Amino acid sequence: MKVAVLFDALSALGKDPDLMILDTIEAVEAALTSAGNQAVRVPVNPDGRWIERVRRGKFGLVFNLCEGIDGVGALEPAVISALELIGVPYTGASSYTAAICLRKHVVNGLLDRADLPVPRFGIVTPGSPLPAVGFPAICKPAAEDASIGIEQRSVARNVRSLAARIDAMHARWDEVLVQRFIDGREVAVGIVGDTTLPIGEIDFAGMPKGMWRIVSYKSKWVTGCDEDLGSVPRCPADLPPELAAELRRIAITAWRAVGGAGYGRVDFRIDANGKPWLLEVNANPDLAPDAGLARMAAVAGLDYSALVHAICEHGLARSREVQRTAERWLVAQHLSGEPLAADPALLDLFAAGGER
Repeated sequence: MKVAVLFDALSALGKDPDLMILDTIEAVEAALTSAGNQAVRVPVNPDGRWIERVRRGKFGLVFNLCEGIDGVGALEPAVISALELIGVPYTGASSYTAAICLRKHVVNGLLDRADLPVPRFGIVTPGSPLPAVGFPAICKPAAEDASIGIEQRSVARNVRSLAARIDAMHARWDEVLVQRFIDGREVAVGIVGDTTLPIGEIDFAGMPKGMWRIVSYKSKWVTGCDEDLGSVPRCPADLPPELAAELRRIAITAWRAVGGAGYGRVDFRIDANGKPWLLEVNANPDLAPDAGLARMAAVAGLDYSALVHAICEHGLARSREVQRTAERWLVAQHLSGEPLAADPALLDLFAAGGER
């Protein structure tokens, strides 16, 4: 099969290239070609010419590694929307799911309404009052990922320090999420399709005294610093079976609530009483061979190539389930009181409940 590997061109190929993106691209290409596929790199640039290249390329699948354009994560859903518009099968989340998960206060509201355990939260725009979430509180950009904007000063013990941090953040971000900080263990449930993977944990045992136990930007991206060495990923997490089962249940419920597809990761905190709190649903999380999802998959017995293959299969399966415009219109007309069309194929489709 001919597979397009989509990625952020300006981040990966610019003057200061992101080597982590390039490493992931190479790992995915190797997994695809080892299975007999032809992998073709398609860099995504702001000019949109990549869309025509995908449209004309006769690709059987697009492996979507594009998390934004020029590092702007808010443009990730737009890239997926273009794939949906031209009707090519692709891996990972839909534009709808990506857009919801990118906006932390939006997804938190949705998950809270689903009776899932979300810590108290609020959104702060310039000039608006601070939400009453209790202390300690953590503040972060409402629409960023990869721990951008998160550091030790992101956690505040009182109103004064919280207000100061939010004022500083408003120099860059108009919307800042404020949430009650849950001091405890941090774990994550990986998902491929509708299957949960072994639960991973961030071990904060080595975090220097006096530092908040959080996964900051430095801990993720500044190799060898104190916060990096103090936040070590482990898998599987040592958890009581009942708690592990509850984490998986919440994760799958949250994943379905956001319309998750392909692969994802759901992050939690566990407080001192052993109660899990849902922090975030990550659509299309980092697929680097040494990242959390690949680590969880390896513990489950899926090597990296098998993980890439499974993600491809879910993308292809979804494309087979999508109805054609004529089919959707037939069902809509019938449910609006119009008689069924005479096309036997469409009649059979409707008799099957609108599913292929």
